[in-house]
Amino acid sequence: MQGRNGGAFGRGRARCVAPACGRPDGPPCEAGSGRRVVIFDPTCRGGRLRLGLSHAWRVGTGLYRGLGRIDEAIAADRWDTALRAVADAADDRPIAELQVWSHGKWGLVRLGDDVFDRSWLVRSHPHFGLVCAVLERLAPDGRVWFRTCETAGAARGQAFVQALADLAGVSVYAHTFVIGVWQSGLRRARPGGRPDWSPWEGLCEGTPDDPRRAFGSGPLRPSTVHFLSGEPVPLA
Repeated sequence: MQGRNGGAFGRGRARCVAPACGRPDGPPCEAGSGRRVVIFDPTCRGGRLRLGLSHAWRVGTGLYRGLGRIDEAIAADRWDTALRAVADAADDRPIAELQVWSHGKWGLVRLGDDVFDRSWLVRSHPHFGLVCAVLERLAPDGRVWFRTCETAGAARGQAFVQALADLAGVSVYAHTFVIGVWQSGLRRARPGGRPDWSPWEGLCEGTPDDPRRAFGSGPLRPSTVHFLSGEPVPLA
């Protein structure tokens, strides 16, 4: 399958590459009028005396829907389940934005124990066709945003988000720090581009080829947004 922007699937479509504005990650693409979807992990339930992250993500998606920032929230503990829900949705409007709220590490994102990484982006993967079915539903000026820890960090993270941007033909946003209320190291991979942030960003132990631990986010860290930020526009 030959496709969008010379990618691996679908029909060719113009990609959204905004001009540089002096920031390391450049300005965001404005999400269009299509639907906005959040996938989140429901398995992080915490213990008897404390709530887990899944409670926060569920409440957060409700808040985002109330504010009109998203149209749909999908809770899934496996990636094939989540992707099939997106691909088979009755709402056939193009997807302006696909966010993922879950756990991450360098170059990967988890739903439960299921890992989505660069291996899903090659034809030999058993769910490659399902990935393509989802990416085909993205608007030409749409975007993907992994609101997950460290996914864009180190060499593995850079390779993963760039490979996904190239395949999808849209910008892919992800973070290089451990995230929470503050979400630092927000970086953007453009289709056909190259990562323009340091593979050392966010690392407090290890190297870009062997990352061990990342710094936590904070308002003074580079390229930070708040968890209530609906757009990938870092604080000045």
